[in-house]
Amino acid sequence: MIRAVRPAGWDALFGLLPEGRRPRQPGDKLHKLAGVLAAPDADSLYRRLVSQWTEPDALVRGGREPQGVLWDGSVAKSLPGFVERMQYLDSATYLPDDILAKVDRASMGVSLEARVPLLDHRVVEFAWRVPLSQKIRDGQGKWLLRQVLYRHVPKALIERPKSGFAVPIDRWLRGPLRDWAEDLLDESALRAEGCFDPAPIRACWAEHLSGTRNNQHRLWTVLMFQAWSRHWSQVPASTPLAA
Repeated sequence: MIRAVRPAGWDALFGLLPEGRRPRQPGDKLHKLAGVLAAPDADSLYRRLVSQWTEPDALVRGGREPQGVLWDGSVAKSLPGFVERMQYLDSATYLPDDILAKVDRASMGVSLEARVPLLDHRVVEFAWRVPLSQKIRDGQGKWLLRQVLYRHVPKALIERPKSGFAVPIDRWLRGPLRDWAEDLLDESALRAEGCFDPAPIRACWAEHLSGTRNNQHRLWTVLMFQAWSRHWSQVPASTPLAA
């Protein structure tokens, strides 16, 4: 039912709310929620949350996704609680493989140590010992950390919607970046490169261009690989960077 309405339709509907109560990109979030809700179990749910392509095996020719910690049944036995298991999987995969890597690149580019204090092993150990009731209370997360912040930071700076680093890739791909993307996602180019099966990518691209769904993130992962592959395939082998 959620997916029966296009993301743009949900955005228009939420646009009726006051600006302070209006979430960012509600249509995209609702469509992702619909996919997550279709997961058969908690572990599948987590994989869908952190993945752009739910079936990467079908995307890569001859590909087989490595079965790492996200498929380890012993994790569920050790951490039967849903929230604790999600926290552990974040700590083992999403944080080091995604979020922390991005923060490092952005902050260390200006010589700023942004993540280290909260990654001190004593802080992490303490966080795992804190009861869940002091982490989530009345539907609000990071409850204990908020209580500390209230002593030093005005509430107006804390109690406000999150502001991410999203850029309008969806509109760019339908507008100024369309020719660039079409060139990289061309069926013959995909076949010549040899890594991806063109069929699901071309279907995803057509769906995005039609406005049926916003596939910006799914397409962006493929576009970045294609752009990287094309660049390095054209660099002469004698150059120092290629070596």
